[in-house]
Amino acid sequence: AAVVRSDGVILGESLASQNEIHEEFGGIVPGLAKNAHEEKIDSVIQEAIANAGLSSVDDVDAIGVTVGPGLEICLRVGCNKARELAMEYNKPFVGIHHLEAHILMARLPFDESAQFITGGSDGVHESKRAIDFPFLALLVSGGHCQLMKCVGIGRYEIIGGTIDDSLGEAFDKTARLLGLPVGGGGGPAVERLAKEGDPKAVLLPIPLQKRKDCDFSYAGLKTAVRMKSEKIAAERGLESVDELSHEDKANVAASFQNVAIKHIEQRLKRTMDMLESEEDGIRSLAVVGGVAANKELRSRLDAICAERTDPWKMFVPPARLCTDQGSMSAWAAIERIMVGSSDIPDNQEVFARFPFQSKD
Repeated sequence: AAVVRSDGVILGESLASQNEIHEEFGGIVPGLAKNAHEEKIDSVIQEAIANAGLSSVDDVDAIGVTVGPGLEICLRVGCNKARELAMEYNKPFVGIHHLEAHILMARLPFDESAQFITGGSDGVHESKRAIDFPFLALLVSGGHCQLMKCVGIGRYEIIGGTIDDSLGEAFDKTARLLGLPVGGGGGPAVERLAKEGDPKAVLLPIPLQKRKDCDFSYAGLKTAVRMKSEKIAAERGLESVDELSHEDKANVAASFQNVAIKHIEQRLKRTMDMLESEEDGIRSLAVVGGVAANKELRSRLDAICAERTDPWKMFVPPARLCTDQGSMSAWAAIERIMVGSSDIPDNQEVFARFPFQSKD
């Protein structure tokens, strides 16, 4: 949970991590996640309120909550609590699209140190957004991999998306294959190990080389990583991939990460070529979602933007704001309210699947 001011200043936050709960299972267990949500939600809200220097929920001006896409039984815990508070305290209510919240985090203004959010004036509490519409967004997370033309709040055009697995899922599966701890996410674990490996040591195929569109696919790469790892283990006379040396595992991790990012680079360049031929002058890229915290990905995409004939400008939230946290929902609620958009709490539903619907 988080309390965010309309100029983007994060006044107070609270986060109850479930990493230790799910670590032994190698992934999220819905029932355990729901129970942990129910157990912690009241204390997390109160802590965020207290950290913001407020006395109660009555001191905030509006309430926003993620309503999808995601695990329905977990979303319902948060949504029901937010509905209850909005009706009890008579506050404006906003049901937030999780993916839009990730995208809009690129617009949240922050200073160079990424430690404190850059505020507006004390009188008006408004500030210039970090990135203006229209812009191109690359959303890379545990469940999604999409390229979107962002025209305004609630106005998005999907240019390309994954036809099977997401980049985040491929990172998670690779982490499990290599026996890495995934409690804090497979992506960070693979990224750490990849720093010690040779990105050219294991030959892996770049996905969708014959498709000249902007879609993504990671299922084939995921399978190729497993098969190559098993082959290396067999060549070493080992019974399983888990028995590979640290050096071999690091080489697999580095090679996987290198090819996974190459796939992103190719799709992004094609999208940029397309947008540069259009009249709306898009030359800004927002990289958002949990995988956007990956430093190698950031560095390589930044280089692509700089190398364009007409250079693009890249916007990425601070790493801690790329992953799921309360501030993203609060900020998205502010963005929605600023354009006069809100919802009725009485009958707000949650959605496991929640496709973007562009509002013209």
